[in-house]
Amino acid sequence: MVEAIEHFFLEIVGRELCVFFCSMIPIIELRGGIPLAAALGLPFWQSYIIAVIGNLIPVPFILLFIRAILKWMNKVPHLCKVSLWLEKKADKHKEKVEKYSFWGLFIFVAIPIPGTGAWTGSLVAALINTRFSKAMLAVTLGVLTAGVIMTLVSYGILGFLSFLV
Repeated sequence: MVEAIEHFFLEIVGRELCVFFCSMIPIIELRGGIPLAAALGLPFWQSYIIAVIGNLIPVPFILLFIRAILKWMNKVPHLCKVSLWLEKKADKHKEKVEKYSFWGLFIFVAIPIPGTGAWTGSLVAALINTRFSKAMLAVTLGVLTAGVIMTLVSYGILGFLSFLV
């Protein structure tokens, strides 16, 4: 079974799309996509670009539509619990982001630790009514920074610097 799954993802879907889709998944994001790319043997620059793009694609949709989606989810019996969980998750980080505004959101997204990232940062920004352009810029810069950090960790600083020399 494991061989069949491996064959499907590596031979049919392809390494690049695996990294791309992995980077789109909440919680995993590019923090998982870039190490996956390194494990699959992709060059660091390619993994960085693919993971950043994959991680950023959901952001504008979250910023624009999450409040309406959560409102709808609150009306559906089984989805109500998920909605409340998401709102609690956002409330947990709300104070940090509000206190430091743009830079708080940027740092929250940029530091690649569990519970942070583009999805949660966008959720928090949307729920505190951060202007779209300001939130999009902060999250994008945060994702770019997190990507650099994860690339350096996954490929090693020497591997990264070998490209510059």
